[in-house]
Amino acid sequence: MTERTLTERELNRALLARQMLVERVNLPLTKAVERMGGVQSQYAPSSYIGLWTRLTGFERPQLTRALERRTVVQGTLMRGTIHIVSARDYWPLAAGIRADSRKWWLGVTRRQISEREVAAVARRVRELLADGPRRRKELMGELGVGSTMWNGIGGWVDLLRCPPSGTWERRSADLYGLAETWLGGSPDAPPDEGLELIVRRYLGGFGPASRRDIASWAGISVTTLAPTLQRLDLRRFRDERDGELLDLPRAPLPDADLPVPVRFLPTWDATLLVHARRTQILPERLRPKLFDAKTPHSFPSFLIDGQVAGTWKHEGGRVVVSPFEPLPRTARRQLDDEATQLAAWLA
Repeated sequence: MTERTLTERELNRALLARQMLVERVNLPLTKAVERMGGVQSQYAPSSYIGLWTRLTGFERPQLTRALERRTVVQGTLMRGTIHIVSARDYWPLAAGIRADSRKWWLGVTRRQISEREVAAVARRVRELLADGPRRRKELMGELGVGSTMWNGIGGWVDLLRCPPSGTWERRSADLYGLAETWLGGSPDAPPDEGLELIVRRYLGGFGPASRRDIASWAGISVTTLAPTLQRLDLRRFRDERDGELLDLPRAPLPDADLPVPVRFLPTWDATLLVHARRTQILPERLRPKLFDAKTPHSFPSFLIDGQVAGTWKHEGGRVVVSPFEPLPRTARRQLDDEATQLAAWLA
C-alpha cells in the first residue's frame, strides 16, 4: 500500500493543532502540559506565556499552584534542558533518557571525570538533600565542585527545581530537591516504558515526525529509540522529500487550508527548535533573525498564518511588535488585538 505524502503545510497545521495553537482549549493544566510534550522552561515566564497562548482563561497562579501542589514538576529532562512535566510523566521520562544522558555527559567531559567520581558526588548530594531542598550555590560550595561536575550529577541522582524557585514570582530555578522525596515514587521505572512514553508524547504534540526528530527532541540516539519504534503500532507517511514520517493512530491531521489565528510565543517555545523544522513554523530564511550566537534562547515571536512573522517585547505596559516584513491590514489588526490581550494579561 502506497504511503500518503504529507505536504509541508499539512505538517504545519498538524503541529499547530496538536500544540493547541489553532484555538485555545479548555483543558486541565496537567493534561495540557502532557499534550504539549512538556513545557521547556529555562526562563520561568516562558512557561506561563506558552500556556496563556494555548489555554482558555489561563492565569499565572494556576501554574505556580500546580508546582506547589506537585501535580506538575520542573526538572532537567529532554536534551538536558529544564522542562515542566506532569507528575505521572516524570519518572518514565527520566528513565527513558537516563542511559543516553549519562553517556553524552561522559563523552562531553572526555572522561576527565570518571563515572565512579560523579556517582560518588551524587551519593553525597543525596545526603545533603535528605532534610529538604537547598540552593544550588550552597550545594556546590559544600561539595566543592564546579559547573561541569554539577551539570553531570543529574544523570546519577534525580533532582527537581522546587517552588518558589522557577516560578513567575521568583524566576531563578536554583532550589533543588530529591525527586524521590518531593514527588515520591522510584527512579527504577522501566526504561522501555519511558521510551514508549517519549514516542507517544512527541508524536502527540509534534507529529507526524521522523525517527531523527523524535530522538533529537528527547536527546537520545536513534539506535536507542529503534526497538521501541519497531514495537509500537504507528502510522507511516512520507514527506515531500520521500522521507519516512511516523504518527500515532487516529492523531489529528487537519486540512492544509485550515485557518489559524495570530499567536504569541515566548522564548524557548519548543515548536521553533530544530526538531520541528519540517513544519516551517519558523521559515529557514528567518531563523537567523530569531536565533544566533548571542541569543541561543530565541526572541519572543508571533505567528501569522502559522509562521513566525516577527518578534515582540513587553515595554511600558504595552506589547510592542516588530514584524520582519510588512503585514496585510487584516493580519495587522488581528496582531494588535492579540497584543492588547497579552499586555493586559502580563499586567
